[in-house]
Amino acid sequence: MSSSAPRDSEFRRAAALRGVAFFGLWLILSLGDQTDLAAGVVAAALATWASLRLLPPSNRRLSAPALARLILRFLHQAIVAGIDVAWRALDPRLPLRPGFILYPTRLSMGAARNGFCTMASLLPGTLPAESDRRESLLIHCLDVEQPVAAGLAMDEDLFSQVLGEAKP
Repeated sequence: MSSSAPRDSEFRRAAALRGVAFFGLWLILSLGDQTDLAAGVVAAALATWASLRLLPPSNRRLSAPALARLILRFLHQAIVAGIDVAWRALDPRLPLRPGFILYPTRLSMGAARNGFCTMASLLPGTLPAESDRRESLLIHCLDVEQPVAAGLAMDEDLFSQVLGEAKP
């Protein structure tokens, strides 16, 4: 799919969806207090304007089935990796071999790579430390002898499917 500029109707739709989402967030944070509704409308309008300026809408559509698979994989990994990290921290016999690996990524610089790095940083035991302009990420790991790159490759494949990007 193309990521060219959307038409005016798509832009208005994106603005309306974002505005409703920001106002809904305001209502949740204000616990539904109606004395601050005017401030909520203004805050939602400003947040919508800023979000449209910082991340303009595109024609890209997310794949719901791929997103569901990614969420399930992420939750499974978060639980398993969290238990592993806690186990290693509490049992001195289990080795920690911290270090860095260089992970070659297919994602281009920009929102897709940033989103993938954000997701990878949420998993226990891995932390993207640097992204170069070429095609690699520097990843800090708690154990460099674990198959971190293979796991990241599976995550990147799912992440690319969510975004509707074809494999090269």
